[in-house]
Amino acid sequence: MSGHKEASPVNPLPPVVTILFLAIAAPEVIFGLGAQGLIGGPEAIGWRLSAVQSYAFSGDIFDWMVTNGRWLPEHLLRFLTYPFVHDSFTSALFVAVFLLALGKLVGETMGQVAVLVLFFGGAIFGALIYGLLLNDPTWIVGGFPAVYGLIGGYSFVMWVSLGARGEAQARAFSLIAILLGIQLVWGIFFDIGNGWVADLAGFAFGFVASALLVPGGMARLLAALRRD
Repeated sequence: MSGHKEASPVNPLPPVVTILFLAIAAPEVIFGLGAQGLIGGPEAIGWRLSAVQSYAFSGDIFDWMVTNGRWLPEHLLRFLTYPFVHDSFTSALFVAVFLLALGKLVGETMGQVAVLVLFFGGAIFGALIYGLLLNDPTWIVGGFPAVYGLIGGYSFVMWVSLGARGEAQARAFSLIAILLGIQLVWGIFFDIGNGWVADLAGFAFGFVASALLVPGGMARLLAALRRD
């Protein structure tokens, strides 16, 4: 008999998605063990807060750098580190779910480099727009702007696919519309802050950047804009 192997019923995740997932999960494991007193001693209870202060994005710090023209590496690094530190386990869980689902789709459709570009590009652009447009002292923490970059990539793939089939391309924006609608309703009852600005900027980056990452994508986007 030949060495034929049956196909796996579960398609493996692209390696880059697995690495990003582990980078999000590892701090949560450490914070959880510390909070339970299993590692680190009494001071471990404050590890999450300490990580937020060290790695989250601060609009005030960004404004200070802009005003003084001093671009300190330890604060510029926050553009890349804040997606991996969350203010709660629940927040990290939602980000991880989006990353696994959308990262798999983007990775299989556009390639692993695209996953990195959309994830980190969404994070950087989201924080940049947040810092430039708002004077909000609330720090950005967590990977939502980054995964919104992946949502932008997913939406672009859907937009192209629907157009090729002659179907209504507006359906490609159903996911972002639902998520923003949930945030709007949630904001009626709770103060959710201005983090949605960074999220929406991350989505916009992901959608436009995908036009450059997909062969012929920019031509399709420009043609659609000319029709409008």
